[in-house]
Amino acid sequence: MDSSARTIELLAPARDLEAAVAAVDYGADALYMGGARFGARHAAGNSVETIARVVEYAHQYGVRVHATLNTLLYDDELEAAERQARELIAAGVDALIVQDPAFRRMNLPVELHASTQMCNRTPEQTRFLERCGYARVILERALSLDEIRAIRAASGVELECFVHGAICVGYSGRCFLSRSMSERSGNRGACSQPCRLPYDLKDGEGRTIVRGRHLLSVRDLNLSARLGELIDAGISSFKIEGRLKEVGYIKNVVAHYRREIDRALRTRPGFRRASEGESVPDFRPDPAKSFTRGESEYFFDGRRRGVASFDTPKAVGEPLGRIAEVGRGWFRLEKPADLAPGDGLCFLTPAGLAGTNVNAVEGGRIVPNRMEGIVPGAGAFRNFDRRFSLRLERSRTRRVIPVRAEAEVAADRIAVRFTDGSGLTVEVVRGGEFPMAKDERKMEETLAAQLARSGETIFEVREVSVACGGRFVPVSLVAELRREGLERLRRMRIERPLERRILPEECGVPFPKERLAAEENVTNRLAEAFWRDHGVRRIERGLDLERSTLGHEVMRSAYCIRRELGECLRERPTLRGDLFLKHGTHRYRLVFDCPRCEMALVDAGERRR
Repeated sequence: MDSSARTIELLAPARDLEAAVAAVDYGADALYMGGARFGARHAAGNSVETIARVVEYAHQYGVRVHATLNTLLYDDELEAAERQARELIAAGVDALIVQDPAFRRMNLPVELHASTQMCNRTPEQTRFLERCGYARVILERALSLDEIRAIRAASGVELECFVHGAICVGYSGRCFLSRSMSERSGNRGACSQPCRLPYDLKDGEGRTIVRGRHLLSVRDLNLSARLGELIDAGISSFKIEGRLKEVGYIKNVVAHYRREIDRALRTRPGFRRASEGESVPDFRPDPAKSFTRGESEYFFDGRRRGVASFDTPKAVGEPLGRIAEVGRGWFRLEKPADLAPGDGLCFLTPAGLAGTNVNAVEGGRIVPNRMEGIVPGAGAFRNFDRRFSLRLERSRTRRVIPVRAEAEVAADRIAVRFTDGSGLTVEVVRGGEFPMAKDERKMEETLAAQLARSGETIFEVREVSVACGGRFVPVSLVAELRREGLERLRRMRIERPLERRILPEECGVPFPKERLAAEENVTNRLAEAFWRDHGVRRIERGLDLERSTLGHEVMRSAYCIRRELGECLRERPTLRGDLFLKHGTHRYRLVFDCPRCEMALVDAGERRR
C-alpha cells in the first residue's frame, strides 16, 4: 500500500447494524450513521452499544465510522448533546458530522466534519471552516463542477460531496418549508418533506397557472459517470444519501459506486482507496433497480432545466420506453424489455402515477394485473424487478483481507506468521518435539494446505511459505496456530488507531459577514458565542426559535420554477408579474434573484378570497 498516495473514500449510509455490515461488505470505505438523538434523520437513530458494534466490524477493514449529530441545538439540549457526543467518541467513532457550531466549543477529542447543513457553497465559507478546525467540509448538493474547483483552489481542507440519492431542493440548512407547515423542522431532524407535495402555481390575482403538480420535487442524483472529474477537482469523499433506505439499496448502490471508483482510481496512480479488503458482489450492480425518482446530474454542469419531477415524487425506477400497443388485458412496449411475472410497473398518466404488477409475459405481450393508466404513448417504468430483488436478498458477498502465511519448523519449535497488505504481522510460536516425517514432501504439502484455510474469517490466505525441514507437525496443532494467528491479526487490525485530525479553532479568524439573519438560525448560547468571537456583530434570533415563519424566507434554492417551465426572466418570458405557490392553506411568494440565478420562497400566509 502506497501511504503517500491521496486517499479516496466511498462513504455509505447506515440506518442500523444490518445496513452498516452490508455497506462494509459491499465495499464502503466509511460509514455515517446516527446516534440516539440530534441526528438529521430521527428514524435512523442507534444506541451507543450498536455504534460500538459497528465500529468493531468496520475497523477490521480500516473502514471509518462517522456519527451524525447534525441538527441545531437549543440551550436546554447542550448538556445532553455533549454527553451523547462523548459517549459516541468512547464507542470509537472516527468523526462527528455536525451542523451546530456549539459542538466546536465543547473541546471534543474527535475529528469534526462541517455538515452540508451548514450551507457550504462558497470558497470563503469553506476557508473559514477550515481555519475554525473542521477537518472536512461537506459541500452543498447544488454546486457545479466549476464551483467545486473554485472551493478547492481556495482551501486545503478535505472535501466531501454527495454523488447519489435524494436531493434537497433548498440549500441545506436554510430550508424552513417543513417548519412553516407544522412543528416539524428539517434543521431539527424531523423534515416532513413538503417539497414533495403537489402545489398550484398562481399569479398575483389568484389565477391558477399550473394546478396540482409537484413543482418543487426534483429527481435523484447520480454522478457515478463523473467520479473521475470529481477526483481531479479535489474531492476526497463520495457520499451516498440514504440513511432511511433498506439493505437491498445499500448492497446495490454501494457495490455500483465501489466498481466505478475503482475504475477511476486505476487510471490515477497518485490515488488509492481509503480502506482495505476486496469485495466481489455476486450480482451485477445497477442503481436504476433500487429506489430512484429518475436520475439526474442536477447542476453539475451548471444551472439548467429538466431536473424536476413534476408528475410524481415517488420512485419510478428504470425507464422501459413507451407503450406502443394496447389490447384487451395486455400491452406491448415500443422496444423489448426483459420483464417477468411479479415485476412492478408504473406509468405516467395525466392523472398522475398509475401502478400495477406483471402477471404474465407472452412473447412481446405483457399481461398486467390491471390496465389503469395503460394507453398508447404513455411512459412505462419498472419500479420493482423481482428477479434482481431476489438476487440482492440472497447475496452473501464476503469482504476479505488478503494475507501471506509463513511457517518455520525446527526440532523444538514451530513459528507461524501472518502478514496483511498494510504490513501488520503476527507470529504464533509453540515449543515441542518435532521429529522427522516419514514423507517429507507430503508433510510440507499438508502444512501448506492447513495454513491456506481461512474459513469464515475476514482473511483470505493468498500466499503460503513453508520451511519445515522435513519435520512432522500434527495437523491439529497447525490448525490451532492458524486460528490463533488470524484472530490476533484481526484484533490488531481493530485496535490500531486510524488517522484522526483533531484540529484547533483559530481564534479571531473573521467570518465573511458581520450579520446573521434569522434564516441563518443561531439557536443557542454556545453558537452565538462562536459567531461573535469570529466578528459577527449582529445576530438575529434563529428562525427555528420563532412561533411563526410568516414573512420570512423559508427556502432559497439554485432550482428555479421559472427556468423549469421555460419562463426564465432572462429569456423573454410570457409569464410576468408576481407568482405564488399554494398547497392547502399554505401560500408562498416566489422571489427570483436573477443576478445569483436563485429562487426563494417567502411565507405569505393564507390568502382569503
